[in-house]
Amino acid sequence: MPIATLDEIRSRIGQEIGVSEWITVGQGRIDAFAEATEDHQFIHVDPEAAAKTPFGGTIAHGFLSLSLLSRMAYDVMLVPDTLKMGVNYGFDRVRFLAPVRSGSQVRGRFLLEDATDKAPGQLLTRHAVTVEIEGEDKPALTAMWLGLLFL
Repeated sequence: MPIATLDEIRSRIGQEIGVSEWITVGQGRIDAFAEATEDHQFIHVDPEAAAKTPFGGTIAHGFLSLSLLSRMAYDVMLVPDTLKMGVNYGFDRVRFLAPVRSGSQVRGRFLLEDATDKAPGQLLTRHAVTVEIEGEDKPALTAMWLGLLFL
């Protein structure tokens, strides 16, 4: 995660702060997520049955795509040089817009919407995030992601 001062972070409000590296969403990752969440719907884990759907094959769980934001954030999310720890504070909005087919690559595009003091020593950040699918016009998802940073 790129390190910045609080003033530098605040000066980036309203700007795109970066785009993550591509992450491959292969069938092994999808199967592991199905095991972890106990969501074994056939469109995720049964290539034969999923091939007969409009998707033409297996697709990632929407929540798998969403969970990859944590990994994507490491590439681009600005953190204060005084950071003690940061926690996921939730989402104001999430929309799943297009399926992520097995074998696709995704990346996150992050725009810093806001960074405000929540309490002494706490900074609440809000990022507009778009998860793009390589070679696709429509993104996998958009989200308004909140983070709470302890300074």
